[in-house]
Parts: sequence; structure tokens; C-alpha cells
Amino acid sequence: MKKSLKRVMPDPRKILENRQLGIFGKLLQDPNLWHLNRRSVSGAVAVGLFVMYLPPLGHLFIATALAIATRVNLPISVTLIWISNPITIPPMFYGAYALGCWLLDQPVVGFDMHFWIDWRNWLAVLAPLLLGSLVCATLCSVSGYFAIQTLWRWKLVREIQRRRARYRAATSAGTSAPSSSRQR
Repeated sequence: MKKSLKRVMPDPRKILENRQLGIFGKLLQDPNLWHLNRRSVSGAVAVGLFVMYLPPLGHLFIATALAIATRVNLPISVTLIWISNPITIPPMFYGAYALGCWLLDQPVVGFDMHFWIDWRNWLAVLAPLLLGSLVCATLCSVSGYFAIQTLWRWKLVREIQRRRARYRAATSAGTSAPSSSRQR
């Protein structure tokens, strides 16, 4: 898992050279922000998926601040916020709005362009949208965290089984056993 993630990870120097992240200064030098382990990656996925559902104001800064505060992988958490983009935002936030209306027991307003463009209607939409976004962010974050934890453990168990099978094959074929005591 770690090898495949390293292939697609951006270079840390590119992120450190980003002028927008300059306000975080020396905090970006923490080596925990760049580690690829189960805790760091699953936490970064949780941070990225949570921030993705927040209203689109300052996603980069919020994801960076949360990654620094929780000491999880910064590139993964920042990369995942880009799932919410101009193409995906309308269905994501309309779904969050509909969920918020359902939770608040309010009627859902269909997609009528005149209603949504009129700024006077935005206050009526704001409470269900924020509640639905918070619920969706929490659900996505928790499910992403546990999905990565489960996937990482599954890959680790498979690798251990493969190593044991290679060891058994090597010892049954009459070759000498590996010198490492860790493989016994």
C-alpha cells in the first residue's frame, strides 16, 4: 500500500514552496505530515473528506490546519478536498441540503433557478444546508477513515501470508532457511 501511495504522492518540496501555505511557516516542517503509515493516511483521508463537504471557502487552509493539528499526512488531506469541484459541488450540496431539510422536517425546494438565484431565499436554505453538510462531512470522514484502516490491514495480512508461503516453500524445497529470525 505504501509503495503505491508513494508513486502518486506529490513532491513535498512543491507543497512547501506553495505561497498560499506560507502562513503555516515552520509547522510544515514536521516530519509526521509527510509519513505514509496506516494512522497518518487514514487520518488524512478523514480530514480531506470532512473538509470536502464544508462550504467552499478556504478549503486549502482548513485542510492544512487540520492536518497540522492532527499530525496526519498533509498531501493526502489537501488532495482529497479537490473532490469537491465546480462539477461535483451542485449535486453534493443539493444532497446535503435535502438531507438537512429531512432532518429539520422542512420541505425540500426543487431545483428552480429563480428560487436559488434570489439571495433573499438563501437564509432559509442556509440552516438545512449547513446541517446536511455537517452530517455528510462526518459520515464521509468516518467511513473513509475505517475504509482505509480496513484496506491497509487487509493488504498487510495478505503480505504476511505471502511471506509465510514463500518461507514454507523455501524450507520444504530443501534450501536453507532465511537467516532472519523475524521470518520464523
